[in-house]
Amino acid sequence: MTTTAAAGFAQRGASLLVLATLTMAPTIAAADEGGVSFWVPGFFGSLAAAPQQPGFSLATIYYHTTVSAGGDVAFARQVTRGNITANFTGNLNANLNASGDLAMAIPSYVFATPVLGQAAVALIVPYGRASTAIDATLNAAVGPIGFTVSGGREDSVTGFGDLIPQASLRWNMGVHNVMTYVTGNAPIGAYDSRRFANLGIGHAAIDSGAGYTYFNPQTGDEFTAVLGFTYNFVNQSTQYQNGVDMHLDWATSKFITKQWQLGLVGYTYQQLSCDRGAGDRVGCFESRVSAIGPQLGYIIPLGELQGYVNLKAYKEFSAEHRADGWNAWLTFSISPAASSAPPPTQRRVVTK
Repeated sequence: MTTTAAAGFAQRGASLLVLATLTMAPTIAAADEGGVSFWVPGFFGSLAAAPQQPGFSLATIYYHTTVSAGGDVAFARQVTRGNITANFTGNLNANLNASGDLAMAIPSYVFATPVLGQAAVALIVPYGRASTAIDATLNAAVGPIGFTVSGGREDSVTGFGDLIPQASLRWNMGVHNVMTYVTGNAPIGAYDSRRFANLGIGHAAIDSGAGYTYFNPQTGDEFTAVLGFTYNFVNQSTQYQNGVDMHLDWATSKFITKQWQLGLVGYTYQQLSCDRGAGDRVGCFESRVSAIGPQLGYIIPLGELQGYVNLKAYKEFSAEHRADGWNAWLTFSISPAASSAPPPTQRRVVTK
């Protein structure tokens, strides 16, 4: 990328890429209660902390995930469905397989006037289908009575997921960019505690964190890392409360031209405290997983608007108490084209 082209791109494209990477999907089978958590790793990507262009924007996403798990997650899913309500010991030979296909609309608005920093709000609205299948043989005992149970079960659901509002603030200091955000879960999506597969998680949650982006428009080099923490409220249907979760999303890329972007993405997810509640019959059940994969992006000039297409994929590893596999995100977003004036966070703002 030439110096002139890179500098021009910085004005025209950075805010569009921020919109495209600030996306989130409902979890199909991930962590915590019965293998499901609020936070979906991979939510943040390249340029997550960079300034955005003021005005309304829209991102649309197709998200696919395929995961599998062994006896611990399959067993926990049975417990949280209410199939097992007594304390007992046992051995479970089981396989859980799950997949999901989701379409998401993410309208957002960036305020032109700085409010402490550059302020933005967004709402994630998901719709799709999830399916989960379990094949298992359980050898267990309740007190002095032993038993063996074998069988299989498959569930699927189609509908809307939980609504996810988000607010953020950003600050720009040359090639350095900082952001902070807060988001949460409104549990109104398709959820039934008796099902294996759900598009909602059945409880409220709040998540907050901060991120950093290094972006040098002269060279096209970029690096982003966002660290966040989730607090989960009690699921009133199951009386189960997930522990506190920590997640780190990262991305690195290079713009080889003013339109083409190549790079890597990854994440690390770690539960910091034990699950609890009257409905917890699986113990601490702290979960973790990491992932890495490629990404490819392309900016589309659309006159007074700009389009952006991004494809990224993750292969998971080092999972514990969590279904793991792979997932892919295909994003198309549209935002206002940048004006010749610098973004609000690139101007000096004096506050009283």
